[in-house]
Amino acid sequence: MTTHRASAPVRGTQLLVVHMGAVMRRPGLTLIELGWRWLVGIPILLVLWQQALKIVVEYPLESSGAGSIDFTNPWLAAQQVAGAWSYYIPHLMVVTRWLLPVWAVAWIVVSAVGRNLLLMRIEPRLRFRPATMIAMQAAWMAMFLLVVYGWFRSMEWVAATHMSGSNVGPGGEPDLVGFSIWTIFLSLGFFTLWALVNWTVTVAPLIAMLEERSALSALGQSLRLGKPFTSKLVEINLVMGIAKIALAVVAMVFSAAPLPFSDELGPGAMHVVVAASLVFFLVANDYFQVVRIRAFVEFWKIFRGSESAGQRVG
Repeated sequence: MTTHRASAPVRGTQLLVVHMGAVMRRPGLTLIELGWRWLVGIPILLVLWQQALKIVVEYPLESSGAGSIDFTNPWLAAQQVAGAWSYYIPHLMVVTRWLLPVWAVAWIVVSAVGRNLLLMRIEPRLRFRPATMIAMQAAWMAMFLLVVYGWFRSMEWVAATHMSGSNVGPGGEPDLVGFSIWTIFLSLGFFTLWALVNWTVTVAPLIAMLEERSALSALGQSLRLGKPFTSKLVEINLVMGIAKIALAVVAMVFSAAPLPFSDELGPGAMHVVVAASLVFFLVANDYFQVVRIRAFVEFWKIFRGSESAGQRVG
């Protein structure tokens, strides 16, 4: 493998076009990413659907008021939704307590094998090291759950202060404007935070594989890559985050485009359009995940490849 140190400024974002083309020419890379993600995601979704049906059968929508929400009145609907959420959350937590650990373990193991195979396709010299990759993916999952927990608690605070309590509007009505502003602001904030910090646990598996390090050593080294390398990783991560938001917007536009013709098309066709939009988003998102990983590998070659090769020879 030919590696070199960066002797001129490396334009991270501009090189993404090159990486996108390279991944597009090798569809097998995206298929590997799709395969392991759907292998975990589809069974979990089926279990979630089954558990949701069981809860609704045992606790019908009418008992929570969810079946009679008046969406023509936003203020009344907000209170009704809050009441239904409060009614169902204890039952949802019962399922979450056992399903979340099962999902996390399944995701860690399957993603470790899938990402290992993906890296071996990108760099054929790499070995199959599932134990190391499982440790790496467990670190990723821990950081992900921590960020999600922070977002969830912030949403609880927004709901408590704007849907009830001292900050409600005149006449005891919920402050929907304030609630919406804070929800958007905090959701984008946590999304950006995740894009800013998750590169450490994303590049660590690559370092473990490419430099033949242990999981702990790779995690430590991911924090000491130097400013030039780190800045490119953060740049690529932020661009990928923007791309994910753009994909979500495009998918929503696609799913909403036929709405003016819903009477002629019928509900069946509308469901097909929504499903197709969701599949488009998932496939495109996995494609960009592969692009990011390939970009990280190429940056490793530029900033650390020759150094690591020299250490192994020495």
